[in-house]
Amino acid sequence: MKAKLSFLLLLVSFFSFSQIEESKLDELIQNTLKTFDVPGISVGIMKDGKVVYSKGFGVRSLTTNQAMTNETLVGIASNSKGFTATALAILADEGKLNFDDKVSKYIPEFQMHDAYVSQEVTIKDLITHRAGLGLGQGDLMFFPEGGNLTVNDIIHNVRYLKPENSYRNTLDYNNIMFIVAGEVIHRVSGLTWAEFIEQKIMQPVGMTSSYGSYNRAKAANVDNIIDAHAPVDGKVVAVPHDWNETGNAAGGIISNIKDMNIWAEFLMNGFTTKDGKKLVTDKQIFQLWNLQIATPVALKNPYDSNFNGYGLGWFLTDVKGHKQVYHTGGLIGTVTQFTLIPDMKLGIVVLTNQQSGAAFSVITNTIKDAYLGLEDRNWLKNFSERMAKVNAKYDKEKLDVFTKSEAFKKEKKSQIKNEQITGTYTDLWFGDVTIALEGKTLRLSCVNSPRLKGELIPYSPNVMVIKWDDRSYDADAFVNFQMDENGKAQGMKLKPISGVTDFSFDFEDLDLLKKK
Repeated sequence: MKAKLSFLLLLVSFFSFSQIEESKLDELIQNTLKTFDVPGISVGIMKDGKVVYSKGFGVRSLTTNQAMTNETLVGIASNSKGFTATALAILADEGKLNFDDKVSKYIPEFQMHDAYVSQEVTIKDLITHRAGLGLGQGDLMFFPEGGNLTVNDIIHNVRYLKPENSYRNTLDYNNIMFIVAGEVIHRVSGLTWAEFIEQKIMQPVGMTSSYGSYNRAKAANVDNIIDAHAPVDGKVVAVPHDWNETGNAAGGIISNIKDMNIWAEFLMNGFTTKDGKKLVTDKQIFQLWNLQIATPVALKNPYDSNFNGYGLGWFLTDVKGHKQVYHTGGLIGTVTQFTLIPDMKLGIVVLTNQQSGAAFSVITNTIKDAYLGLEDRNWLKNFSERMAKVNAKYDKEKLDVFTKSEAFKKEKKSQIKNEQITGTYTDLWFGDVTIALEGKTLRLSCVNSPRLKGELIPYSPNVMVIKWDDRSYDADAFVNFQMDENGKAQGMKLKPISGVTDFSFDFEDLDLLKKK
């Protein structure tokens, strides 16, 4: 009897130690909402094949004040990349392609800047961020929302992107290559990327509320869907939330906690559906979740990690001796995080309708620590203090720029004259950018990205600042004009004024030359 009692006490102790109390998690999420000014968050936990947590908090929209629930749809952004990789694995199992096939086999017109790389780049290269393109390079072709370029336009324009890294040498996160991978799926299967994801993955898996794109959800008259939110002048407000169809394969899926829990369980159950159908063979799973390219790991890190890098569509690392498969996703006004620890049968999903990555990190890390048996490390306090310092730094960067600009406005003789810079400039991969006088205001507009427009204000001789009309972008940039001997602009280069700017605002890779 004594032995049985001891065993029971041990079991109870272990069980309580290995998970977070529901009430404490509820409280943490509520505090996270307040700390980082996030209108709504939904959280899911899968453990040992069971849903142990599935809740929404706050509101899905500050405009309507309707509640955020576990059924509220959220754009999962780059967490879509795991679906793209899975789709390719399904086609590989069907014998329709191989991960080591050359991209040119399926898209003959595909070219990169380097002729050798054009011929050598494989499907695997596309979805491992190792093809040589830099962080976010080329993203302005589909980001922010509302651009004019098609998938075929993007595929054509890749040839104009001068690589920032050697081929297969560096992991530099890039969305454009996933768009190319999505087109491979389209050409091999005959279905659009979104159709393939819905028909071949979501439906068999049982993700009945999810869609391959935001527009497809809207077309189905879905009501329970978030508004995106972003801080504007110190206040969080609702902002436009759609997604170019061109970017679907990189980040187009819209889903909810209930379905993402199902997705997590499917993956941890060997890519097997609830009715026992295995959609991907172990041979391909090995490829998906095997390290393809590594990144450095700090000697001291929170989880004693020994490796970090990317597989096919997922980031990979180890946490306290356990392999972790994970990804994050971000669009303007929403960020998400998806985490699996397969050997623990643990899945954690956090979806938000504001762009604070600190919020999902606090929640994910706290849950993960509880299941790993770690002491409470107060991630809320940790990230709150960290972000306060970071945001203060960014705010100072922006304030310094606009303070200098205001002072320089008085130096009329030193300023660029309108007639020196007005006209049309063009970049091979991005297209035309116009500068024109509208009334008394000098305006810059991007032809292929109509929402990317704003006012040019003086900053220093030969340099102005573009202040975008949409203040949620937080992406104001220096515009440095290159003048000829007669004082006429021949070109211009852009550079963000602050480190807060999202890497997908790929201004620094533009080479804008004045049209004659």
